Amino acid sequence: MFNAFERKVAGRYLRARRGERFVSVIAIFSLVGIALGVATLIIVMSVMNGFRQELLSDILGLNGDIGVYGAGAPLTDYDDLTGKITKIPGVVSAFPIAQNEVLLSGPQGGALGGIARGITPQGLADLPTVSQHVVAGNIADLTGDNTIAIGGGLASQFGVSVGSTIQLILPQGKATVIGTIPSIESFRVVAVFQTGMAQYDSSFVFIPLGAAQNLFGTANAVSQIQVYVTDPDNDEDVKAAIRDAAGSAPVSVQDWRQNNDSFFAAVVVEGNVMFLILTLIIVVAAFNVISSLIMMVKDKARDIAILRTMGATSGAVLRIFLMCGASVGIFGTFLGFVLGTVFCAYIENIREFVQWMTGTKLFDPTVYYLEQLPAKLDWHQVVVVIVMSCALSLLATIYPSVRAAKIDPIEALRRE
Repeated sequence: MFNAFERKVAGRYLRARRGERFVSVIAIFSLVGIALGVATLIIVMSVMNGFRQELLSDILGLNGDIGVYGAGAPLTDYDDLTGKITKIPGVVSAFPIAQNEVLLSGPQGGALGGIARGITPQGLADLPTVSQHVVAGNIADLTGDNTIAIGGGLASQFGVSVGSTIQLILPQGKATVIGTIPSIESFRVVAVFQTGMAQYDSSFVFIPLGAAQNLFGTANAVSQIQVYVTDPDNDEDVKAAIRDAAGSAPVSVQDWRQNNDSFFAAVVVEGNVMFLILTLIIVVAAFNVISSLIMMVKDKARDIAILRTMGATSGAVLRIFLMCGASVGIFGTFLGFVLGTVFCAYIENIREFVQWMTGTKLFDPTVYYLEQLPAKLDWHQVVVVIVMSCALSLLATIYPSVRAAKIDPIEALRRE
């Protein structure tokens, strides 16, 4: 498409001589603008993807892919239903839990609101978010009526460790002849876990299922049956099989999308908006390409006229300036791609370095729910960014190139 003559002239125009530095500087800023736009878009979208993946992993890791609840009546026959659910193809594990909001009190005073979950030993073992992140004690000791597993954040706030005692207070309490008295039970800490999600580590506690039923006053009922499947994104067949397994029992089957629909919808909308906003950086850089090429065309009007008189066609002139603008756009895009991917690969190291340099805490886990800054490259998005940047850069070169091709050599030389 471009012959040797056109490539040589375009290369010459991109290398500034004395008196042409200003045009060259504008072209360099255009290149840097495109590179920064592409890099920023790749980095931000990767962080958004990593943020969504980490939150999805943490939320599903603790709350399950599917929840089976009692519909209009307590879920009492849960052992039999759990056994049927575990035999369904695509189900990894299923276990009952009893859950309620409680007030947590430490041995040295102070109180915090939290969520207490009653769970079976096998259920806790099938909960990798907790069982694989125990930092002190042993979850196998979570038996009897007075044992409890707590998060690392809660342990730090109360100043407790394995062997310490904390109290669980149920505000609803028990009805007596003198009125309603809050239910208060003391539990011995047997394990401390650190999931990496601050919200869970500072508010969730696990106690044996029987102890939870006694504390909550739910007798032989549970809050739900928590189900994990092999493919959370395609769980409709499993949900239908669970309804069939329940038979005439009144149950409600909800997946992770229904339980967290507003949250993940907000993440998706935020990602789309960020993509559109950051695309404007590349658009602005493309306008810089237009301005630099227009100035180059004006500066090279005499050279263009001489080339035309020597036999160069208007098409050749058009291709020369297309090559000049496209070179800036393509090289800037490549530079931005390299910068963005390298930044994503070392983003946690960069975050730690910035924290060390500034002495501040970036991305507080109590606000962002994450202790590390995640980044997950989606190569489909990367390709879209690269193609979009190259296309915008090429479109930006069309008008100046057409203007250069339409220069009348006679008029241009006459003005000289």
